Amino acid sequence: MTIAREPIYAALFALVTGATGFKTIGRRLKSWTELKPTDQPALYQSQVNEMARSNGMTTVWVLHVNLYLYAHSTPTELIPASQINALLDAVERALAGPYPGARQTLGGLVARCSIVGTIQTDEGTLGDQAFAVIPIELELPA
Repeated sequence: MTIAREPIYAALFALVTGATGFKTIGRRLKSWTELKPTDQPALYQSQVNEMARSNGMTTVWVLHVNLYLYAHSTPTELIPASQINALLDAVERALAGPYPGARQTLGGLVARCSIVGTIQTDEGTLGDQAFAVIPIELELPA
């Protein structure tokens, strides 16, 4: 079975960009060094890889995406870690299923869309810039 990738990636992007008041969003990854503090919080989606698993009869595709969250603490009284934590919470809520215990399926495009793996974070320890990288797994129906 062939898959239509673009509707899946577009649906994920639409879902997470509506999570909270991001000032900058994109599917073309930028570093926070390319953004002004006033352009943040920001969210970028990056396709990482695709994996096919086959049992000889069917193939199950698993698509991997990273979500990059950036937050700059302006004014400097704000705590960068608090800002990035609020963004992480908002994205996690957006990825939740329609009711407790339900899977997020992006409107039936995938069998499962979820955070899988380690979320990398930097809380702005050495400055005013914080970021997080959230690994997302999209498992397609067999």
